[in-house]
Amino acid sequence: MCTRRKLAEIARVAAQKPFYGIIQNKEPNIQPIVALFPKWNIKQADKNWCAAFVYYCCTEAGFSIPYSPDECISCSLAGCGGWEDFALNDKRIDYYHGNDDAFIPEAGDIVIYDRVFINAEHDHIGIVLENHPDSIVVAEGNTFNDNISRVMSRNKDEHIRAYIRIPNNFNYYET
Repeated sequence: MCTRRKLAEIARVAAQKPFYGIIQNKEPNIQPIVALFPKWNIKQADKNWCAAFVYYCCTEAGFSIPYSPDECISCSLAGCGGWEDFALNDKRIDYYHGNDDAFIPEAGDIVIYDRVFINAEHDHIGIVLENHPDSIVVAEGNTFNDNISRVMSRNKDEHIRAYIRIPNNFNYYET
């Protein structure tokens, strides 16, 4: 049974592993993440794998989602924009704007950020682990653009673009 709660648990463990790309004096260990995207290799993914980390955690939690669903207009789920396309265009998935005060994030929700690394829209993504009044605890890949996964605390501010909520037991191929 795949649930958002299970997704949060898997994401926490994966982020604390930690995964890392090409960093000095260490062999990269992101191959299990990169392998989910057939057109990608470690060098191409390097410093650009936060969305792929989210997809990896979703598949590990048992969610059945293709790496490039039909709803992805801009790119596959290896990109933050792909996650946004997917959520906006698949009516089974909930999408909430970051400034929606009525929405309460829960463990296992996906959060998309604006202007975290490159001063661009949807430039980072993670999985919510905990919700607090003014912050969220999140599992992220490629944190601080330093090529390492971590569990982090992020303020609920203008950098949060949106939250995505995948239904428990989601299977892309079932309607």
